[in-house]
Amino acid sequence: MGLTAFGIALAGLVLAWLAGRRLVAACRRANLTDWGHPWLNLLDGLNRLYCVRFHGLNLHSRLRLPRSGPAIVVANHVSGLDPLLLIAASRRPLRFLIAREQYRRPGLHWLFRAVGCIPVDRERRPARALREALKRVREGEVVAVFPHGKIHLDSDPPHRLKPGAVYLALTTGAPLIPVRIDGVRGQGHVLPALFLPSNSYLSVLPVLQPQRMEGRELLSRLEGHLVRKE
Repeated sequence: MGLTAFGIALAGLVLAWLAGRRLVAACRRANLTDWGHPWLNLLDGLNRLYCVRFHGLNLHSRLRLPRSGPAIVVANHVSGLDPLLLIAASRRPLRFLIAREQYRRPGLHWLFRAVGCIPVDRERRPARALREALKRVREGEVVAVFPHGKIHLDSDPPHRLKPGAVYLALTTGAPLIPVRIDGVRGQGHVLPALFLPSNSYLSVLPVLQPQRMEGRELLSRLEGHLVRKE
Protein backbone atom coordinates (compact mmCIF):
# COMPACT_ATOMS: atom_id res chain seq x y z
CA MET A 1 0.00 0.00 0.00
CA GLY A 2 1.42 3.40 -0.97
CA LEU A 3 1.65 6.31 1.44
CA THR A 4 -1.27 8.08 -0.25
CA ALA A 5 -3.57 5.06 0.03
CA PHE A 6 -2.45 4.53 3.63
CA GLY A 7 -3.20 8.16 4.46
CA ILE A 8 -6.65 7.94 2.91
CA ALA A 9 -7.43 4.73 4.81
CA LEU A 10 -6.20 6.24 8.08
CA ALA A 11 -8.25 9.41 7.52
CA GLY A 12 -11.30 7.26 6.81
CA LEU A 13 -10.82 5.34 10.06
CA VAL A 14 -10.42 8.56 12.04
CA LEU A 15 -13.57 10.05 10.49
CA ALA A 16 -15.53 6.85 11.17
CA TRP A 17 -14.33 6.88 14.78
CA LEU A 18 -15.34 10.53 15.23
CA ALA A 19 -18.73 9.92 13.59
CA GLY A 20 -19.28 6.92 15.86
CA ARG A 21 -18.47 8.99 18.94
CA ARG A 22 -20.86 11.73 17.81
CA LEU A 23 -23.62 9.19 17.20
CA VAL A 24 -23.13 7.60 20.63
CA ALA A 25 -23.24 11.06 22.27
CA ALA A 26 -26.42 11.94 20.36
CA CYS A 27 -28.04 8.65 21.42
CA ARG A 28 -27.17 9.32 25.05
CA ARG A 29 -28.72 12.77 24.87
CA ALA A 30 -31.87 11.43 23.19
CA ASN A 31 -32.36 8.57 25.66
CA LEU A 32 -35.25 9.23 28.06
CA THR A 33 -36.02 5.77 29.42
CA ASP A 34 -33.99 3.58 31.74
CA TRP A 35 -34.15 0.02 30.38
CA GLY A 36 -31.76 -1.28 33.02
CA HIS A 37 -28.70 -1.68 30.73
CA PRO A 38 -26.47 1.02 29.20
CA TRP A 39 -26.54 -0.53 25.71
CA LEU A 40 -30.35 -0.78 25.78
CA ASN A 41 -30.47 2.87 26.78
CA LEU A 42 -28.27 3.70 23.77
CA LEU A 43 -30.67 1.78 21.52
CA ASP A 44 -33.55 3.72 23.10
CA GLY A 45 -31.85 7.00 22.16
CA LEU A 46 -31.12 5.74 18.65
CA ASN A 47 -34.75 4.71 18.21
CA ARG A 48 -35.97 8.15 19.29
CA LEU A 49 -33.66 9.83 16.76
CA TYR A 50 -34.83 7.41 14.07
CA CYS A 51 -38.53 7.97 14.78
CA VAL A 52 -38.26 11.75 15.02
CA ARG A 53 -35.88 12.44 12.12
CA PHE A 54 -36.84 9.69 9.66
CA HIS A 55 -40.50 9.13 10.50
CA GLY A 56 -41.45 12.66 11.52
CA LEU A 57 -42.72 11.76 14.98
CA ASN A 58 -43.72 14.93 16.79
CA LEU A 59 -41.74 15.52 19.98
CA HIS A 60 -45.02 16.43 21.69
CA SER A 61 -46.46 12.96 20.97
CA ARG A 62 -45.91 11.67 24.50
CA LEU A 63 -47.84 8.90 26.15
CA ARG A 64 -49.62 10.15 29.24
CA LEU A 65 -48.36 7.46 31.60
CA PRO A 66 -48.35 7.58 35.39
CA ARG A 67 -44.86 8.27 36.76
CA SER A 68 -44.97 4.95 38.56
CA GLY A 69 -47.35 2.05 38.95
CA PRO A 70 -49.15 -0.08 36.38
CA ALA A 71 -50.71 0.98 33.10
CA ILE A 72 -51.86 -0.69 29.88
CA VAL A 73 -51.15 0.97 26.54
CA VAL A 74 -53.50 -0.08 23.73
CA ALA A 75 -53.05 1.00 20.11
CA ASN A 76 -54.19 0.28 16.59
CA HIS A 77 -51.68 -1.77 14.60
CA VAL A 78 -50.92 -0.61 11.06
CA SER A 79 -47.30 -1.69 10.45
CA GLY A 80 -44.06 -3.06 11.82
CA LEU A 81 -43.06 0.47 12.82
CA ASP A 82 -45.76 0.82 15.47
CA PRO A 83 -43.87 -0.58 18.50
CA LEU A 84 -40.89 1.69 17.78
CA LEU A 85 -43.14 4.77 17.64
CA LEU A 86 -44.76 3.89 20.96
CA ILE A 87 -41.37 3.29 22.61
CA ALA A 88 -40.13 6.64 21.28
CA ALA A 89 -43.18 8.36 22.80
CA SER A 90 -42.77 6.79 26.25
CA ARG A 91 -40.65 7.74 29.24
CA ARG A 92 -41.10 4.28 30.75
CA PRO A 93 -40.22 0.83 29.38
CA LEU A 94 -43.09 -0.83 27.52
CA ARG A 95 -43.55 -4.61 27.72
CA PHE A 96 -45.19 -5.68 24.47
CA LEU A 97 -47.28 -8.77 23.90
CA ILE A 98 -45.84 -10.20 20.70
CA ALA A 99 -46.65 -13.23 18.55
CA ARG A 100 -44.39 -16.16 19.40
CA GLU A 101 -43.21 -16.53 15.80
CA GLN A 102 -42.09 -12.87 15.81
CA TYR A 103 -40.50 -13.22 19.26
CA ARG A 104 -38.32 -16.08 17.95
CA ARG A 105 -37.35 -14.30 14.73
CA PRO A 106 -33.64 -15.00 14.06
CA GLY A 107 -31.42 -12.03 14.84
CA LEU A 108 -34.04 -10.25 16.93
CA HIS A 109 -34.92 -12.81 19.61
CA TRP A 110 -32.16 -11.52 21.89
CA LEU A 111 -33.51 -7.97 21.67
CA PHE A 112 -37.15 -8.91 22.23
CA ARG A 113 -36.09 -10.89 25.29
CA ALA A 114 -33.85 -8.09 26.61
CA VAL A 115 -36.64 -5.48 26.47
CA GLY A 116 -39.12 -7.78 28.22
CA CYS A 117 -41.50 -8.69 25.41
CA ILE A 118 -44.13 -11.30 26.27
CA PRO A 119 -44.47 -14.03 23.60
CA VAL A 120 -47.99 -15.17 22.73
CA ASP A 121 -48.43 -18.75 21.51
CA ARG A 122 -51.73 -18.20 19.72
CA GLU A 123 -52.10 -21.83 18.62
CA ARG A 124 -51.37 -23.74 21.83
CA ARG A 125 -51.13 -21.66 25.01
CA PRO A 126 -52.48 -18.11 24.56
CA ALA A 127 -53.56 -17.98 28.22
CA ARG A 128 -49.94 -18.35 29.34
CA ALA A 129 -49.04 -14.95 27.87
CA LEU A 130 -52.06 -13.37 29.55
CA ARG A 131 -50.93 -14.72 32.91
CA GLU A 132 -47.44 -13.31 32.36
CA ALA A 133 -48.90 -9.93 31.35
CA LEU A 134 -51.07 -9.97 34.47
CA LYS A 135 -47.97 -10.62 36.58
CA ARG A 136 -46.12 -7.71 34.96
CA VAL A 137 -49.02 -5.30 35.51
CA ARG A 138 -49.32 -6.36 39.16
CA GLU A 139 -45.60 -5.66 39.53
CA GLY A 140 -46.25 -2.07 38.44
CA GLU A 141 -44.99 -2.26 34.85
CA VAL A 142 -46.49 -0.83 31.66
CA VAL A 143 -47.79 -3.49 29.27
CA ALA A 144 -48.50 -2.60 25.63
CA VAL A 145 -51.14 -4.42 23.58
CA PHE A 146 -52.36 -4.28 20.00
CA PRO A 147 -55.92 -5.55 20.62
CA HIS A 148 -56.56 -6.43 16.98
CA GLY A 149 -53.95 -9.14 17.46
CA LYS A 150 -52.35 -8.42 14.07
CA ILE A 151 -51.90 -5.62 11.54
CA HIS A 152 -55.34 -4.21 10.76
CA LEU A 153 -56.13 -1.15 8.66
CA ASP A 154 -59.28 0.97 8.75
CA SER A 155 -60.00 -0.17 5.19
CA ASP A 156 -59.91 -3.85 6.19
CA PRO A 157 -63.13 -5.75 6.97
CA PRO A 158 -64.27 -5.12 10.56
CA HIS A 159 -62.45 -7.25 13.11
CA ARG A 160 -63.49 -7.37 16.76
CA LEU A 161 -60.92 -6.34 19.33
CA LYS A 162 -59.53 -9.08 21.53
CA PRO A 163 -60.59 -8.56 25.17
CA GLY A 164 -57.20 -9.28 26.78
CA ALA A 165 -56.33 -5.65 27.56
CA VAL A 166 -59.75 -5.06 29.10
CA TYR A 167 -59.36 -8.21 31.21
CA LEU A 168 -56.00 -6.97 32.49
CA ALA A 169 -57.48 -3.58 33.37
CA LEU A 170 -60.54 -5.00 35.14
CA THR A 171 -58.47 -7.55 37.07
CA THR A 172 -55.78 -5.12 38.25
CA GLY A 173 -57.48 -1.72 38.19
CA ALA A 174 -54.70 -0.40 35.92
CA PRO A 175 -55.72 2.45 33.58
CA LEU A 176 -56.04 1.88 29.84
CA ILE A 177 -54.09 4.38 27.71
CA PRO A 178 -55.56 4.37 24.16
CA VAL A 179 -53.27 5.57 21.34
CA ARG A 180 -54.15 6.07 17.70
CA ILE A 181 -51.25 5.68 15.19
CA ASP A 182 -51.51 7.51 11.84
CA GLY A 183 -49.32 8.86 9.05
CA VAL A 184 -47.14 5.76 8.59
CA ARG A 185 -46.08 4.90 5.05
CA GLY A 186 -46.00 1.24 4.13
CA GLN A 187 -49.14 0.54 6.12
CA GLY A 188 -50.20 -3.07 6.09
CA HIS A 189 -46.60 -4.31 6.03
CA VAL A 190 -43.93 -5.11 8.60
CA LEU A 191 -40.59 -4.30 6.93
CA PRO A 192 -41.40 -1.68 4.23
CA ALA A 193 -42.77 0.68 6.88
CA LEU A 194 -39.37 0.71 8.58
CA PHE A 195 -37.55 1.95 5.47
CA LEU A 196 -40.06 4.42 4.03
CA PRO A 197 -39.89 7.95 5.55
CA SER A 198 -43.15 8.95 7.18
CA ASN A 199 -45.01 11.83 8.74
CA SER A 200 -46.19 9.72 11.62
CA TYR A 201 -48.15 11.01 14.56
CA LEU A 202 -49.76 9.59 17.66
CA SER A 203 -53.10 10.71 19.04
CA VAL A 204 -53.03 10.03 22.77
CA LEU A 205 -56.68 9.66 23.72
CA PRO A 206 -58.48 10.06 27.07
CA VAL A 207 -57.46 7.53 29.71
CA LEU A 208 -60.05 4.85 30.47
CA GLN A 209 -60.44 3.98 34.15
CA PRO A 210 -61.75 0.41 34.62
CA GLN A 211 -63.32 1.22 37.99
CA ARG A 212 -65.93 3.37 36.23
CA MET A 213 -67.04 0.99 33.48
CA GLU A 214 -68.02 -2.59 32.82
CA GLY A 215 -66.11 -4.81 30.41
CA ARG A 216 -68.41 -4.34 27.42
CA GLU A 217 -68.39 -0.58 27.75
CA LEU A 218 -64.59 -0.51 28.04
CA LEU A 219 -64.22 -2.64 24.91
CA SER A 220 -66.72 -0.46 23.05
CA ARG A 221 -64.88 2.72 24.09
CA LEU A 222 -61.57 1.24 22.96
CA GLU A 223 -62.99 0.33 19.58
CA GLY A 224 -64.38 3.83 19.19
CA HIS A 225 -60.96 5.31 19.93
CA LEU A 226 -58.82 2.99 17.82
CA VAL A 227 -60.97 2.24 14.80
CA ARG A 228 -61.83 4.96 12.30
CA LYS A 229 -64.84 4.10 10.16
CA GLU A 230 -64.16 4.40 6.42
